[in-house]
Amino acid sequence: MENDMRSIGEMARVGGLGVSALRFYDRAGVLVPAWVDPVSGYRWYGPGQLEEVRLLARLRRAGMPLADIRLVLAGWAGADGDLVRGLLQAHLRRLERGLADARSEFSALRALLDHREHPMTAPRTTVTRLSVPAPELAAALDAVRFAAGTDTELPMLGGILFDVEGEELHLVATDRYRMAVARARTTGHAGSGTQVVVPLPLADAMRALLTGEGAARFTVDGDRVTLETDDRQTSGRSLGHEFPDYRRLIQLPAGRRAHVDTAAFREALETGPIRAGETREQDGEPVDLSVLRVTEQGAVLVCDDGDDDRNDVAVNRDFLLHALTAGARDGLILEVGAPTAPLAIRRPDDEGAFSLLMPVRLED
Repeated sequence: MENDMRSIGEMARVGGLGVSALRFYDRAGVLVPAWVDPVSGYRWYGPGQLEEVRLLARLRRAGMPLADIRLVLAGWAGADGDLVRGLLQAHLRRLERGLADARSEFSALRALLDHREHPMTAPRTTVTRLSVPAPELAAALDAVRFAAGTDTELPMLGGILFDVEGEELHLVATDRYRMAVARARTTGHAGSGTQVVVPLPLADAMRALLTGEGAARFTVDGDRVTLETDDRQTSGRSLGHEFPDYRRLIQLPAGRRAHVDTAAFREALETGPIRAGETREQDGEPVDLSVLRVTEQGAVLVCDDGDDDRNDVAVNRDFLLHALTAGARDGLILEVGAPTAPLAIRRPDDEGAFSLLMPVRLED
């Protein structure tokens, strides 16, 4: 029998639905497998069910409610074209009304934003100068560069925030799905706090200069940003956009902390299970997920498919691997909170340098 049928994993790969989604629709009675092995519990799907799975995947991507999906599949199986067309048209009208409402709300929000002050985009009347140890600034740039955004619709995220406050310089980057924060000591700055967003090409040019052990001189003059090391310098315009209030974003409830050996944990991620066929879309690109669990003994497990717990956290595996590299330590601390809370990757010797990864919701 199995030779003529597809396993749940095979159906997920060719049908466009995740394994957990197929399990969910089975439990809901929407798409029941043709056969379930009474011993192993494995689900098997018949050849004729591939079309239904692909149809279900399309309806799900369109955001159709479960009750309507059930009726569409019934109408499809019974060749009731009028029922299917009516349900599709009704859902399309709901989407159009929702889009109109969203546009109205966004228009009101834009009007409110127009009346707010934008201190970072206001003309600067003072010049900020400070010195930073070149190795510390290089390490800080390396720690945050991976998290910078590339979405042209959000140009304010296409750079690295340099936040000068007191004797510390904080560097911050985020693309909405991950955030990285690092810091370096400064000297020579006695003025008020200064924030400037350095575009990525300029930040990369700055990093290329930071090869020595001496001090680097950082200057902000109006919208001009300059970095000097010895007899070399690079300069350019800052981004004319306000960066999100990162301090608000990093105020998270405490989670469970687990120490990991970076090399061993990396190997576990690279060779361990991923949610094959259960990709989620972030910025339109499919991603592989690693599902993590912190045990009572403080160990971090990469969970197999089907070994689910309500406290597990699913994250983009590539993002997590990048964060481990940026952590630049033989050992790191993973802080895991609720499944909907960001996963924090921290350095054991520097609480001011860390990465945050947004979790990916798994199907029920």
